Amino acid sequence: MKEDGTMYRKLIHEIEAWEKASTPEPLMVIGARQVGKTWLLKEFCKSQYSDWLYINLEEQSSIQSVFDGDLSPGTILRNLSILIGRKITENTALFLDEIQVCERAITSLKYFCEAKENYRVITAGSLLGVKMNRFSSSFPVGKVHICHLYPLDFEEFLLGCGEDLLRDSIQEAFVKIHPLPNAIHEKALQLCYDYMIVGGMPQAVLGYLDKNKDISSFPRDIHRNLIMAYLADMTKYVSSPYETEKISQVYQSVPRQLAKENPKFKYNLVRSTANRRDFDAPIDWLKTAGMVLQIMALEAPLTPLKGYVKESSFKLYLSDVGLLSALSDVRPRDLIPEQDNLYKGPIAENYIAQQLIVQRDSLYYFKPSESLEIDLIEDDGTHIVPVEIKAGRHKKSRSLQNYIEKYHPEYAIRISALNFGKADRLFSIPLYSVFCLASGHIPLTNECT
Repeated sequence: MKEDGTMYRKLIHEIEAWEKASTPEPLMVIGARQVGKTWLLKEFCKSQYSDWLYINLEEQSSIQSVFDGDLSPGTILRNLSILIGRKITENTALFLDEIQVCERAITSLKYFCEAKENYRVITAGSLLGVKMNRFSSSFPVGKVHICHLYPLDFEEFLLGCGEDLLRDSIQEAFVKIHPLPNAIHEKALQLCYDYMIVGGMPQAVLGYLDKNKDISSFPRDIHRNLIMAYLADMTKYVSSPYETEKISQVYQSVPRQLAKENPKFKYNLVRSTANRRDFDAPIDWLKTAGMVLQIMALEAPLTPLKGYVKESSFKLYLSDVGLLSALSDVRPRDLIPEQDNLYKGPIAENYIAQQLIVQRDSLYYFKPSESLEIDLIEDDGTHIVPVEIKAGRHKKSRSLQNYIEKYHPEYAIRISALNFGKADRLFSIPLYSVFCLASGHIPLTNECT
């Protein structure tokens, strides 16, 4: 955490670049509930503008009527000035929060973009509300600069914990594929396991920091309250209690799905008589809301990967690993390398998926048989790369060896509790370094020393 009590979020660089370029398109930050959109944009406005106005269109619902009539920016600002009781000009930065509740406000962004004045309009909204089909005819496509905010990744978590030097050491070791000193490795590993319990929801991270980074004292009720808030939010966008129930059933089935030896999503684990027709819409709803991540199975590890997707086979993970740990009732001691636990592997996989999805459109896995299962298949732009995930320190991997023998990849990656290392074309990277993989690829020319 910074000295002023604020947290570092990587998205701030994209937001600052938008402002520096002075592009006419209004900025829209979208993301799941409670990921920190409002806080980040308020901090940005404080640092960038001497005159700015914050409006929450959900809490200040009467203001929505300003967008009912003429949508010309001048008229909107004049009417806002009268309603709020302060002068708002083209030099006033306007921050419209919870914009998803007002379709006309979203439509107005087109006119702000096309105006001759360079208005600075900043908006935030939940993924679900912004992406709902009811906006399909009025959303100002091409007239808005959209960026996504996710829960804090592990790098942001480290920086929030004041571990800047540790972050730098991890990045350096990743570039060189060189082992860290054992004490540093163990420290980083423990913080990574803490993150798997806490996750990246800002409220949870602050709860962890408030307890002086003592994971045994972490208030787990934070996650329970977040989950309840997520499920309660469904009623705003679902037309019937029956649909709400189905969405909730899918969400709460994720831990059971992942605990199976074969974690492919099965509809009958949601409800014994269920089929795809019953639950495809609830799954799409959860994906749209940013509450789950979907990893698709491949028919073959060939490029382009999207061309070999098996539409009927996929895994579901939660958008935040801390929420999965809470739903699974996993305790901190359950994740240490020497401990066996039913959810240890799935939680490590969920953690990695959460780190990687920020920089990828899609994630894939490959399981053609019981003797060949690759947790992730990556395309680094030149090679198809198999990625194996181990929650502990185990080195044996029949599946990865079988894949290498059959497909002869240029290189492979193992993510585990082991230190950095390289043998033949197998790169070993520790769990805590996945944020480096998320933004770059293994340097093939480096040798492990």
